Amino acid sequence: MAVAGGREPAAQPPRVPAQDGSPAVLVLRALGLGDLLTGVPALRGLRRRFPRHRIVLAAPLALADLALATGAVDALVPTRGPVPPPWRGRPPELAVNLHGRGPQSIAALKARSPGRLWSHACGAHPDVAGPSWPAEVHETDRWCALLHYYGVAADPTDLRLTPPDAVGRPGAVVVHPGAAHEARRWPVLRFAEVAKHLAARGEAVVVTGSAAERPLAERIARVARLPGRAVLAGGTNVARLAALVAGASLVICGDTGVAHLATAFGTPSVVLFGPVSPRLWGPRIDHELHASLWAGRIGSPFGDRLDSGLAQIGTDQVIAAAERLLDARAAARRPPETTSVEGAGHVRG
Repeated sequence: MAVAGGREPAAQPPRVPAQDGSPAVLVLRALGLGDLLTGVPALRGLRRRFPRHRIVLAAPLALADLALATGAVDALVPTRGPVPPPWRGRPPELAVNLHGRGPQSIAALKARSPGRLWSHACGAHPDVAGPSWPAEVHETDRWCALLHYYGVAADPTDLRLTPPDAVGRPGAVVVHPGAAHEARRWPVLRFAEVAKHLAARGEAVVVTGSAAERPLAERIARVARLPGRAVLAGGTNVARLAALVAGASLVICGDTGVAHLATAFGTPSVVLFGPVSPRLWGPRIDHELHASLWAGRIGSPFGDRLDSGLAQIGTDQVIAAAERLLDARAAARRPPETTSVEGAGHVRG
């Protein structure tokens, strides 16, 4: 993953097929950070099944470095939402819909005239004979099951990413208060209380987020009495954020993409779930490293008000989970005690 200097990838669609004449597989997953990361097992399944094909991912440009770091993708064509991806040259041999259930995502791939199209079945596209859309399954399992239907093996636990060579703020506690929708945003003053407590116990706390979320991060830092350098919101692209999470001692966040970065890098995390169960979007591996806090209430993840279940999670629960994970990490890194034997190595007369 290219993180030095935070260079953004060039927005040039690749020529497909490649110059060596290899056929192409076009994969649509034009969603967010967490969606990319939960799609990694399926992408790696495609990579193994089609080792001589060029795997081209249609996804937001900001995710390019991370997508290439999975080892499953050869190129990214900038795409947002279920629209026809940029394409030139010979049509892809295969198009795979890892974006949604249709009909828009299926129509977007059909517009590129692939030789074959793999997707879940959709009434608006009766010519696509895929499996039925599964409702209550973990996101990683959903897409691996789709590939299994087409005879491709994919392991839903194959989520790990190799940490970048250079990590930002090694050992920091990353507090990420933002989320795409208000329903999944834990109250800012509660984040501040947690940050203040952890800083008081000697942890180096940093607050991340988008440029639009910088005022939120600054408020947390002000209430928690963190130094100005602790506010990183607006100063990290995806590659820098990934490097920060990879080197962190703990991540505290809501049900958002940063939680999936923690899973990918094996970084301990406290994830606050509101309207969606962690059974569907929570950490799929290393359960001992992650605390998924949830009140057990189901609601809309797209709501414009704080979810009532998320509101039930108190700061004491988050602090207790954070301290447990931090203490476990410190204990695991502590060198084992050695037992000394008096007089060992000496011969006494």
